[in-house]
Amino acid sequence: MIDYSFLQHYWWFIISLIGGIFAFLMFVQGGQSMLFSLGKEDKHRFLMVNALGRKWEYTFTTLVTFGGALFASFPLFYSTSFGGAYWVWMLILFCFVIQAVSYEYMSKPGNTWGKKTYQVFLFLNGLLGTFLVGVAIATFFTGAEFAVNKGNIANLGVENVTGVVISQWQNPLHGLEALGDFRNWCLGFAVFFLTRTIACLFFINRLDDQELVARSRKFLIYNALPFVVFFLVFVIWTLLSTGYSVNPETKAIIEGVANKYFWNLVELPVVGIVFLIGVVLVLYGIIRTILSTSFTSGVWFSGVGTVLTVCALLLITGFNNTPYYPSSVNPQSSLTLQNSSSSEFTLTAMFYVSLLVPFVLAYIIYAWNALEKKKFKKEDLKEDGHVY
Repeated sequence: MIDYSFLQHYWWFIISLIGGIFAFLMFVQGGQSMLFSLGKEDKHRFLMVNALGRKWEYTFTTLVTFGGALFASFPLFYSTSFGGAYWVWMLILFCFVIQAVSYEYMSKPGNTWGKKTYQVFLFLNGLLGTFLVGVAIATFFTGAEFAVNKGNIANLGVENVTGVVISQWQNPLHGLEALGDFRNWCLGFAVFFLTRTIACLFFINRLDDQELVARSRKFLIYNALPFVVFFLVFVIWTLLSTGYSVNPETKAIIEGVANKYFWNLVELPVVGIVFLIGVVLVLYGIIRTILSTSFTSGVWFSGVGTVLTVCALLLITGFNNTPYYPSSVNPQSSLTLQNSSSSEFTLTAMFYVSLLVPFVLAYIIYAWNALEKKKFKKEDLKEDGHVY
């Protein structure tokens, strides 16, 4: 039976899955961050930009879908985080906007800024965009400085009251204070190096340029090692740290719960298994590619592993009576699936619309395969009707 609780958990699962897909697709940003290191020559940068350029719209669309799903399903999170920690979200949005502008105008006639300027924009998108996304997502575990007072809704329509503020950010840095927590930095760097790692696997799989593929294999090692280190530091730190829980009867927030996220993985065995499978697949794709010069399919193993791992991590922030967005200054203001979701009617209507998602995914797979019929090489791209 579809009840309100099921719908709330269903939509957190959908958001978590979209987040996992987005994490994988950010290999586009990872590749852009290596334009001037992996791509030593103009011909290599040309090849890299065009290989990534055929995928950037998937990443951008997934990011918009992720934000849209959050807004529609859990509007209180959207108003609290996007309205309070706006400097972080504005910087992330800016990074992705300059990416779209760069791909659109890089090869336009009369481009007075030159290709190099737009390549720098792509580099900045890859450098800052990935890191800041990681920092923002880390606050789902470490918490943020906000307070929520739903009682202010009672002021609606009251004379001389011009506006009603439910959520208030408690730090004047409005999100940038997240950079003061080293654990947030760890996830930021983990995401940054993960996207570069998957980008290397993508280049190995898709490019028909022996020199660039050979360099990608070297860069795979350089980026996979720091990724594993930062990821392990974040995960172990998080699993061993205290967290918050929700009393299922009173809905009050319980502070100082030891090893909360570790027990979430244990008490949600399916999620825990998915997490372990995801980690194994990521490592398998990386290690086998490093050990075998003939193996080129690592991007698919690590890509699927990334989706599963990130999805599982996001699930344990909201499932099992856990506030998915804890308030570090006012724990009772922490956002849960129950106190921040849309109405049952809205979630039900969205549920039926979401049944169309498999058809959308099928189209994406079809379009992806249509663009991947053969490996990329410079000569073929020059004959292509659309180059960046």
